[in-house]
Amino acid sequence: MTEPGASPDDPWVKASPAGAHADDEDSDYHQESYKESYKDRRRRAHTQAEQKRRDAIKRGYDDLQTIVPTCQQQDFSIGSQKLSKAIVLQKTIDYIQFLHKEKKKQEEEVSMLRKDVTALKIMKVNYEQIVKAHQDNPHEGEDQVSDQVKFNVFQGIMDSLFQSFNASISVASFQELSACVFSWIEEHCKPQTLREIVIGVLHQLKNQLY
Repeated sequence: MTEPGASPDDPWVKASPAGAHADDEDSDYHQESYKESYKDRRRRAHTQAEQKRRDAIKRGYDDLQTIVPTCQQQDFSIGSQKLSKAIVLQKTIDYIQFLHKEKKKQEEEVSMLRKDVTALKIMKVNYEQIVKAHQDNPHEGEDQVSDQVKFNVFQGIMDSLFQSFNASISVASFQELSACVFSWIEEHCKPQTLREIVIGVLHQLKNQLY
């Protein structure tokens, strides 16, 4: 209530309790509206982030189906249905394991080829030395040898090979025999091994002849 003589517009006049209560309600309303708006923004941001995550996963599975050949092959057990994520992942795993095996196989083949190249280089050097020696001593090869000596060279080579063949081959069954033969060829018929056998036989015959 205004004191006698005081003006209603006097800044020192205190606001009435009813006006203060109205201001408090208005402030509470704005705070509640702000809270609801903040929750809505967070909810929308979470929904958008989740949608992006699902879209990224879907693109990943689509890329796998495009890259992995076995995912492109028709599986008659499921007809024309779309491949499930579990099947896509399993086919991807199988394909990666297949690639690892192929890589290992190719590495082994490359290793064998390198060994063959090394052996051929050694043979090339030896032949070059033989040719050079013949050029330096052109009359050295004029002395012919008999057919018996030629046969003895062949026999010496075969005898040496048969020793390793006889020691390596099993006759328990035809299947085991076949496997042993291929294994023996790979182990004892390499260019470097044959070269060493021939050199040994030639040295032995040369000592016998001269």
